Amino acid sequence: MALNNKGYGPIGKVAKPPVDLLICFAVKEEAKFCPLWAQAWITGMGRKNAVEGIRQAIETVRPERVITAGFAGGLNPKLKFGAVVYDEDFDTGLAGQLEKLGAVRGKFYCHRRVAITAVEKIELWRETGADAVEMESSVIRNICRERQIPSATVRVISDDATQDLPLDFNALMTSEDRIDFPKLIWKVVSHPGRIPKLMEFQRQTIAAAKNLGVVLEGLLGAERR
Repeated sequence: MALNNKGYGPIGKVAKPPVDLLICFAVKEEAKFCPLWAQAWITGMGRKNAVEGIRQAIETVRPERVITAGFAGGLNPKLKFGAVVYDEDFDTGLAGQLEKLGAVRGKFYCHRRVAITAVEKIELWRETGADAVEMESSVIRNICRERQIPSATVRVISDDATQDLPLDFNALMTSEDRIDFPKLIWKVVSHPGRIPKLMEFQRQTIAAAKNLGVVLEGLLGAERR
């Protein structure tokens, strides 16, 4: 099976259900360094896509546990770029191994938009008390709880609380919460001075995905033993 025209679906070959542990990512870039033998699923960005994606995943592979993984923006100034942060249901059974691998427990805020500026992030930190912000985990985990599936959030800080993103990605989203690439290209062409910052941010997200991949590989390796 492959990603469907809505942008969500399994990565690679789907195991015969039920799957013990399913890892969900919003976009393929987050899964760049996920172990090839992992059971992984792309849900799409944002709450609406996450709902559709996780429901399809549950119907297809009937997971016994779910991890929602990927990037997060830092809200707590103590969390630096590349830190892996987690939260889990008490019966998921992953916390001990995650902490051995260097992940830290934290609180996530599921936002309806990308947090773009350092000012916005600090305001969210003060308003919510959350350590990190992303756009999918709470809806995925709420559906898992409805189905009595233990779940966890495991995310890497791709941009910390002090960092402004190089573009307002919210202005480049379609109505289906997907990047409008023609609009993105036009934005870059019309503002060439932003290209170095965009290239640096791309390198940064690749490095963050690699950190996340190391933790996931260690976690899944321990699970297989």
